[in-house]
Amino acid sequence: MSKRGTGVAFIMIAAFLIASKYLAAAIYDAGGPSWDAQIFNSMLIYVGNTLSNFGLLSLFVGIAYIVWEEYDDLKSRNKKKSNF
Repeated sequence: MSKRGTGVAFIMIAAFLIASKYLAAAIYDAGGPSWDAQIFNSMLIYVGNTLSNFGLLSLFVGIAYIVWEEYDDLKSRNKKKSNF
């Protein structure tokens, strides 16, 4: 797998982790008698920030992999140009 593919995979993992936080809060409150924004926010607090933190970390790693591959690509293109 190339670095670009790895970067995209990390970005997909980040999206899954961030969405999981909201899905977990919705599932936790599914049996509640009513719904409003304040109850949902309290459920988000109950779920915590761990999923968001790992999601952001995964997002940064994915972006870093994509930038790394683009830098390597640019460097190899410049090297080929200078050889001719």
